[in-house]
Amino acid sequence: MAHSVSRAGDAFNTVALVVLVFDLTGTGLGVAGAVMFEVLPVLLLGPVAGLAADRLPRRRLMVGADVLRTGVALVLVASAASVGVAYAVAFGLSAGAVVFNPAAGSLLPEVVDEDDVVTANSAMWTTSVTAQIALAPLAGFVIAAWGVEVAFAVNAATFGFSALLLIGLRAGRAPADITVRGWAGVLAGVQTVRADPLLTRLAIVQVLASLSAGATSGLLVVLADRWLGVGAGGFGTLLAAIGAGAAAGPLLLRRFINASDKRWLFGPFAVRGGVDLTLATVANPVVAGGALVAYGMSTSTGMIAYQSTLQTLVPADTRGRAFAFYDVLWNSARLLSLAVGGALVDIIDIRLVYVVSAGLLLAAAAVGLTIHIPTQPIADE
Repeated sequence: MAHSVSRAGDAFNTVALVVLVFDLTGTGLGVAGAVMFEVLPVLLLGPVAGLAADRLPRRRLMVGADVLRTGVALVLVASAASVGVAYAVAFGLSAGAVVFNPAAGSLLPEVVDEDDVVTANSAMWTTSVTAQIALAPLAGFVIAAWGVEVAFAVNAATFGFSALLLIGLRAGRAPADITVRGWAGVLAGVQTVRADPLLTRLAIVQVLASLSAGATSGLLVVLADRWLGVGAGGFGTLLAAIGAGAAAGPLLLRRFINASDKRWLFGPFAVRGGVDLTLATVANPVVAGGALVAYGMSTSTGMIAYQSTLQTLVPADTRGRAFAFYDVLWNSARLLSLAVGGALVDIIDIRLVYVVSAGLLLAAAAVGLTIHIPTQPIADE
């Protein structure tokens, strides 16, 4: 519930932050800069946050992260006229997420039985993205009518409410018993991934996919403005289309999704590659919306398979560090993608960025799907 409430508020934040920065800078590079400031905390804090998720009470970490993000979001309620402040808020909100996400991902197997992990992940995604369907277009309307400050106030309120819900959670109150500390402790997540062929292959595919998705997700607002010809409200509607697909995916396909099944881990990248090609070649907002529904379906089902795979294959005492390692990989490639995409979008056509993105996604799917990987669960030591 707390995760879903927080994600609902993020629908407002996602629309408000990119619209604010695009309005203040008028460039794709400016928007890419905001997303880069969201990536930096993952690179700087991710390994330590993963170790903290395995050493400290996970519930306490999640509550603290939500309190931090509440305060940071309120900064833009008070002052939303500076690009520097917007970048600082993007950094602060991401820093809170870096602490929250490994703890939340690691905590779920303590709350449900192993056989119910896929079902629980599906329920969480369905609930949170259903809220996004309603709130993303509403965010665009609110911004157009009353400004971005109101949107950030809503986001701050959701973080605060999430913290209150987590205080009553019974699981995640006790820290793990870890004997290895320092850099050896931090790198234990990397060693866990390297020990399993499927997790190693997944790491490679994640890098390829992030090189694609980093630029396109951050620059969707530019595509909406320059190619599709829609404003802030239309951008919110496009995000809602992604949310609609993300909600429909688990509802329609849950019974087919299995942890460690490479078809569900890697197949969604092929679908997303096809969507990027569609967005690059068709300047019709209705067609783009339909394609983004498919994008949302593939993203949610792939993410459920990914989360469930880590939660079932990785031992509890290194799970937080494994999640953090994948986050660092994803966001390192995402940062490079944003830097290149943000620079190119003001020089070349935004559509070319999406064509290159499609090629990377199709390559990621090929790498994952065409190689036989024997899967053996990692045993707890």
